Amino acid sequence: MTFQWIKTQFPGVRYREHPTRKHNGKQDRYFTIRYKLHGKLKEEGIGWTSQGWNAQKIAIMRGDLIKGHKTGDGPETLSDKRQLTKELNESDRLKKERENKERLTFENFFDEIYFPQAKNNKEKKSYIREETLCRLWIKPVIGKLTLAKVSPSDIETIKSNMVIADRSERTIRYALAVIRQVFNHAILLNCFEGQSPIKHIKFPQSDNQRLRFLSRVEAEDLLTELKKRSQQWYEIAYISLYTGARADEIFSLRWAEVDTEKGTLILWDTKNTKTRIAFMTYDVKALLKNKIRGKDSDYLFTDRFGNKIKEASDTFKRAVDAIGLNNNVIDKRMKVVFHSLRHTFASWLLSDKVSGPSPVLCPLIRSPRIIAIF
Repeated sequence: MTFQWIKTQFPGVRYREHPTRKHNGKQDRYFTIRYKLHGKLKEEGIGWTSQGWNAQKIAIMRGDLIKGHKTGDGPETLSDKRQLTKELNESDRLKKERENKERLTFENFFDEIYFPQAKNNKEKKSYIREETLCRLWIKPVIGKLTLAKVSPSDIETIKSNMVIADRSERTIRYALAVIRQVFNHAILLNCFEGQSPIKHIKFPQSDNQRLRFLSRVEAEDLLTELKKRSQQWYEIAYISLYTGARADEIFSLRWAEVDTEKGTLILWDTKNTKTRIAFMTYDVKALLKNKIRGKDSDYLFTDRFGNKIKEASDTFKRAVDAIGLNNNVIDKRMKVVFHSLRHTFASWLLSDKVSGPSPVLCPLIRSPRIIAIF
């Protein structure tokens, strides 16, 4: 298609009209500019009136290009001008991005970016724990500081504050891990540049391994005391003591995972993220057979509202205190807690393999697979 080019009153500026399209009641016009560059005639397209162009604006642009060519100050061609504009825009974008990073505080990043994603990706108890540690210990020291201003010294202050407040080594490690995760996330999202201030911070080490296990007499006394106080907690403790199941594994048990004929419990997604089988003793099978069996989807044990139990009840601690199992015990590793039941099970099992099986644990001794749990 041949177009008729029409000169304007401005030198070097001309246009052609669109055959059908109109703008403001007139034919839409496409403008170009013509000028000499290094002795050669050059023509470049600009745009349509419908895009906001007119002859006067384009003439001014052409004059700037000619001036740039003559003085060497500024772009010589429209392509140069577009590239310069692109570079300036990119420079402005990087500058704003840099300024935003410099203004981003630890508190802002945690509340607006890190924590919402933690809620989507982590278990409720985990993200609640992180929020609590951040609110009580981390934000008071570094919350108002920008990420770039947080120093290893600030993090050492958080450690010191927690030590002075007699917080456990495990809790302090957890708080430091939260800081580390926040900075790693900020680096991943390009919200922070440089080395994480926690990289060379020493995490406190502690030995939290439970060493205490119950004698047969102590275990019977504890079960008797629990039965007086709560049939449900007696049953939960009994299952842990004679299968080695953790508290949360028992809280998560549904009837579909209980097979009293085979004498097995399926424990899904346990602490090490693997599913395993726990084997029942004769008495555990009898205990579960005597319970009213619910739907396959029902939990074996629930709280008073019918929901999954989240943590060991104070009933257990009160029973332990009532029979004096922790009297005069100072070392926390030697205190009886719910996890002591699992440790007791493992210790009894090992002892019975050495000295001969007891009638109670006899079915488990015959099953070498149970040893693999520990």
